[in-house]
Amino acid sequence: MADSKDTNKETREFDIIVYGATGYTGRLVAEYLNSHYGNSDNAPKWAMAGRNQAKLEDVRTLIGAPDDTPLVVADADSREAMEAMAKRTKVVLTTVGPYQLYGDELVAACARVGTDYADLCGEPAWMADKIKELHDVAKESGARITFSSGFDSIPFDLGVMMTQKAAHDRWGAPSSRIKGRVRAMAGTFSGGTAASLGATMKAAAKNPSIFKTLANPFALTGDFEGPSQPSGMVPTYESGLGKWAAPFVMAPINTKNVHRTNYLLGHPYGEDFKYDEMMLTSPGDAGKQMAEAAVQMMKNPFGAKPPKPGEGPTAEEREKGFYDVVFVAEGPNDETLNFGVKGKYDPGYGSTSRMLAETGIALLSCDAEGGVGTPGAFLGEALVDRLQEHAEISFTLES
Repeated sequence: MADSKDTNKETREFDIIVYGATGYTGRLVAEYLNSHYGNSDNAPKWAMAGRNQAKLEDVRTLIGAPDDTPLVVADADSREAMEAMAKRTKVVLTTVGPYQLYGDELVAACARVGTDYADLCGEPAWMADKIKELHDVAKESGARITFSSGFDSIPFDLGVMMTQKAAHDRWGAPSSRIKGRVRAMAGTFSGGTAASLGATMKAAAKNPSIFKTLANPFALTGDFEGPSQPSGMVPTYESGLGKWAAPFVMAPINTKNVHRTNYLLGHPYGEDFKYDEMMLTSPGDAGKQMAEAAVQMMKNPFGAKPPKPGEGPTAEEREKGFYDVVFVAEGPNDETLNFGVKGKYDPGYGSTSRMLAETGIALLSCDAEGGVGTPGAFLGEALVDRLQEHAEISFTLES
């Protein structure tokens, strides 16, 4: 049973609270809300939150937000503080990770009191635990708990959804096999992503069952277990694309979210759906060698000096970043269709901050029932439209 409920959202003080606004990515989310919506007629009423009043004031000045932009001081370890903050707003956007270390109290508070929630979590073992713990609580309160609302996994979750829509339009049925292939990417993964992977590996060393969760494509789909999936870990020559494909570091979380969206929506992609993700290299022997090297890199994807939480690229570096993903759907009679998702800005920071902010705004008008879900399951094409209109992300049928 949910307790401490206060689900009358219309009377709440704020539309959105950005928790973690003094961190690198949280500041970018706040900066985006301020610059993109600050003076518009449809601007959400939003606040910045964190543990330190002085640092919040510094960020408010740094991003050029009005002096009366509200600030909320709250400690992630305090059940009382998290619940009090959650009761003040319709939506919480949190960048305070690793979530398995710092996220328990906030997500539970939002589930109890009916506050919509979105984060940047790429920690499948923690997510699986929270689904078991909070899905029914959130359904009762009406809270929509939305994990993985950044580069992992929105372009992939929504990319597969839109590819399946195109497949249904063309063939009258969904594709039972889609390949997600990163054609090109410029930018860096966030310090939060690196820290989350480190925390997950430490937790798995203490609890080996976590490795089973990490390896299971259906770890987030309850009792449903679909067909054996392509591993995405073996270098493969993609004849249709003319390049070699290598393992992609974000695939273990993205594929799980894609399958959860399919599960939550009642399997519109089919119960026999197969999906994997890889990164394209080059044609010929050079591409094969790059793909084989990528297999070794997967053992330590962030290198000897991984990015640290709170650190990130310069504004110029964020501006120069981009990503380009193609989804290849297989249809009848050996037919295929290609659907592209392309985003401007550094994927781990510049684009991710926009995706999280737009997820929060989309949740304000969402009428889906509560639970622990995904951006695709809760928001679907409404979020696609927002991202195309505001976040410079395109979703395009190519062939």
